[in-house]
Amino acid sequence: MASYMVRKTLKTLDPFSLRILTSTRRHLSVATAAGTEHERSSFTFSSDNTDQPKAGTTSTSDDKVYIKGPKNTPASSSSVTMPMSFMTGSIVGKRFYQKVTTREAEDGNGWSVMLDYRTLKTPSKRNLKCPTLALAKAIAAEWEYQQTDGIRPFTMPLMKLACTALERVPLTRAKIIEHLMKKFHQDLVFCRAPRDNDLTKDLRELQVEKFSPLIKWVESEFGFKPVVYTSFFGGKQEEGLVKAVENLLKKTDDCELAAIDAIAAAAHSLIIAIGMFRGRLNIEQAIELIRLEEDLQVDRWGLVEGGHDVDIADLRVQISSAAVFLGLSRKH
Repeated sequence: MASYMVRKTLKTLDPFSLRILTSTRRHLSVATAAGTEHERSSFTFSSDNTDQPKAGTTSTSDDKVYIKGPKNTPASSSSVTMPMSFMTGSIVGKRFYQKVTTREAEDGNGWSVMLDYRTLKTPSKRNLKCPTLALAKAIAAEWEYQQTDGIRPFTMPLMKLACTALERVPLTRAKIIEHLMKKFHQDLVFCRAPRDNDLTKDLRELQVEKFSPLIKWVESEFGFKPVVYTSFFGGKQEEGLVKAVENLLKKTDDCELAAIDAIAAAAHSLIIAIGMFRGRLNIEQAIELIRLEEDLQVDRWGLVEGGHDVDIADLRVQISSAAVFLGLSRKH
């Protein structure tokens, strides 16, 4: 049932958006991850004016459209609120705008996305202010390619990352870094299959071949050689390496940390996320490392349609969107 729903969702994805996210011609060798928020939320489209129009009347105020988090509202509310899920095919209301444009923010610091004459807002009702025009145009493209029968939030990964960078990261920066460092000792790149097992021998050889160059890069980049382990529970990295990686995360801006967090969550590896952030890995190289073990199993036993292919597509969207977001948010 789950695979059926995911396949149904993938069919709704706009081809143009997928081409943007999956294209390796973008040369964006940077990346990373949008948070590990697992709680349910919703997109709410409403006016800034909390006073609802009376029955039989039409509001004439110059209302703005915003997105806000879950809220229990009475059935009589004029807000259009529907559950938001990025992989279940949920549709949020109907497309209520005709034209999507971008313009410079009123204070001259950043760029805004306009839905007709309305300014797009974040969950806390702040203007969605992008650091670059390129990112604003990319988010505008996500809104432009929404279908008339409804808005599909799961086709707008850049919008989600932008909201994360603007609202979640500034408030929870310390917790995000703490969570990333907590998982650092169990990083995928540090893990090796047992050498004395015939079933995992080929996997270990592949891990040594593919991960060793990245391990050497980490040593030259941070001055400490990572500890490689075979334990299911991970190993313990040197304190110097831990501090060096933590200091790097603390120096990132909000968009960079949002991207790193997103990539690390999808890859189960902070090292791969940092490798993309520093330009050591591109999108295809990162995906190859992330899927190393599973691709080996596919080569041995074959691909399961509705399973492996969906996982690959989902991973590609997550990694690519974070990489594109990171590249477009940088001021050149």
